[in-house]
Amino acid sequence: MKSLDRKTEIITIAAKLFKEKGYSAVTMRDIAQAMDIKAASLYNHIRSKQEILALIVIEIAEEFTNGMNEIMLSNVTCIQKIEKVIQLHIDITVRDTDALASLNSDWMHLVDAELAYFIKMREEYEENFRKIIMKGIADGELKDLNTEVIIFSLHSTLRTLYLWYGKKKGFNAAVLKSNMTQVLLHGIV
Repeated sequence: MKSLDRKTEIITIAAKLFKEKGYSAVTMRDIAQAMDIKAASLYNHIRSKQEILALIVIEIAEEFTNGMNEIMLSNVTCIQKIEKVIQLHIDITVRDTDALASLNSDWMHLVDAELAYFIKMREEYEENFRKIIMKGIADGELKDLNTEVIIFSLHSTLRTLYLWYGKKKGFNAAVLKSNMTQVLLHGIV
């Protein structure tokens, strides 16, 4: 059990360092120093910096993908599905801004099977988002605007929420969910 806790600690500290310095600038020695242990000790728990990145990015990507799949299967209106997507992003952002930084900024450092798997999940997620928007337009729930503009507007805000939220200490997550949902779905006018 202690080994699993240590591995979780390594991943958590590495995600924070990746966010602060960028994946390429962080070394295993940096991670060890932040944990106040010898770099060689890290290898008792983890094989490489690449493995750490894959664990961070894949876990968060799977959470988004699984969340979106549940939303797609839910028997609610398109507006309610979009609200659930917004809430999914906020929940993950509030819980782990550091991992989201890696997901958004460092995914391109994944290799081979992990990179292919990540891209597949991202494309599936975006296609499901597109289907929600297109159905909402077809059903008259959403304005008949360009689907790609709607997706870009919503997704770019949600995808980069971690940049803003990470600077707001003590910000109320319930207020964020309520206000962001209102702004993104109904605007400010």
